[in-house]
Amino acid sequence: MSDSSDRSGDEAAAPVFAPDPVSLAHLELILNGAYPLAGFMTREEASSVAKRGRLPDGTPWPVPVTLPVPDQLADAERLTLTDPEGAPLAELRVGQRWWAGAQDGDGAAAPGHRLAGEVRFAQPPVYGALRHLRLSPGEIRGQRELAGDGGVPVLAVVTARPLHHRELHQIRAAAEELAGDDRAEVLVIIDAPLETEGLAPVVLAAEPLLPAPARFVVATLPRWSSDGAAGPALGRRVLLHAHVAAAYGATRLLVLDSAPSAGAEEETPIPVAAAPGWAYDTAQEQWRPVGEVAPEAAADLPDEAEVEETLARGLALPAWFTPARVAAELARIRPPRTERGLTVFFTGFSGSGKSTIARGVAEGIRRSGRTLTLLDGDVVRRMLSAGLTFSRADRNLNVRRIGYVAAEISRHGGVAVCAPIAPYAATRAEVRAMVEEVGDFFLVHVATPLEVCEARDRKGLYAKARAGEIPEFTGISDPYEEPEDAELVLDTEGRSVGESVAEVLSALRSGGWLPAESV
Repeated sequence: MSDSSDRSGDEAAAPVFAPDPVSLAHLELILNGAYPLAGFMTREEASSVAKRGRLPDGTPWPVPVTLPVPDQLADAERLTLTDPEGAPLAELRVGQRWWAGAQDGDGAAAPGHRLAGEVRFAQPPVYGALRHLRLSPGEIRGQRELAGDGGVPVLAVVTARPLHHRELHQIRAAAEELAGDDRAEVLVIIDAPLETEGLAPVVLAAEPLLPAPARFVVATLPRWSSDGAAGPALGRRVLLHAHVAAAYGATRLLVLDSAPSAGAEEETPIPVAAAPGWAYDTAQEQWRPVGEVAPEAAADLPDEAEVEETLARGLALPAWFTPARVAAELARIRPPRTERGLTVFFTGFSGSGKSTIARGVAEGIRRSGRTLTLLDGDVVRRMLSAGLTFSRADRNLNVRRIGYVAAEISRHGGVAVCAPIAPYAATRAEVRAMVEEVGDFFLVHVATPLEVCEARDRKGLYAKARAGEIPEFTGISDPYEEPEDAELVLDTEGRSVGESVAEVLSALRSGGWLPAESV
């Protein structure tokens, strides 16, 4: 009894920490057995993997698996790791503390403290979308054994994209080749975000069109790059997919979107094969192996941008390109822009005119018949962010709160018009990412020059900032990072508010977010 009580006291004393999305994805894959790792990597391990694609003992492994923590947890002996809602997932026994600089290339968002050590399972995860499909490798293997498929070869496909006709033909051909005179199972591992369904429903729509038996599992596979890009180098990504597929019992990995790197099979736990070439023969009006189609008869496939634009305009995808089931699910997930959730996000100096323009734009959107919410910076400050200061940390938190509310509005098909100063590029990028998981994001930079804004100074803020009465004031004692990704840049100098409002509404109409007749 005393031992149990002591243990409970120790566990209660352990700091609680919710890892960032990348580390949380790593943690789930460690705990469910998809990774052959006991926990988060030391500096030596992460550095060896980043530079050589191998652990220090020579074992091939494609990506660093590290745990960034804030300064206040850098000296922790143990941590209770939780999901974003605070439910315990595991306990980390800290074996090493280290500082990751930019040269370490561990793939985290920024340099900082890292904790390494073994993780011990606490309780099954319940947080996240499609939890019923987030089965562990052990569960999938058990299903196969119960179905009598234990000895059947398994072709794995890892995808975050829809399975159109070409991909379905490629999978069927590869499965037939793997089966030989017998049969093979297809295992589709859907790489989906943790918090949303992503395109998983579209991938699942293709299930009846795959050779039976076909199984589906959802996993969140972390992105990593030594140069800070959005995802791992192609070879590293394929290798990670091969390791995860092998854990799920696959005997071969089919790569749909690229050819495996030369010599890659020497590093993978299972063979990796490039998808066989298939093309739509416009002369025969059917899909055929690419070697059997004359080059001039091979149809050009629409790329992702063309598919997106077709859906955004409310048009049907070609029947030869994608099955009706897949097209219908895509249309549901990505409705026409006039029905799609949208966040119009204004950014600019104080006094730039963004709030006035935003109000005019909001009124124009409302008259078009769309459901609208206006989130003005000053109003949000009094309500949603009451109590926050104007420190950099609190200003970032204020913008994140606006982004969270805007994303929820967009999730349900509404339009959110936001007008904070939002001076920092990284925070604006966070908001864009939040919104684009569930809708569309349209960034408007109200690029009124600082001297014009200061000359207006309707609230007297610039004068107070010049006098030192307001610290960390954007444009005076704190920087404004001009957007490089704005969908529209407005120069309001010498222009009326009505002209600026009309320009924004015109851009939204031409982009398809407002009906053409809206004014």
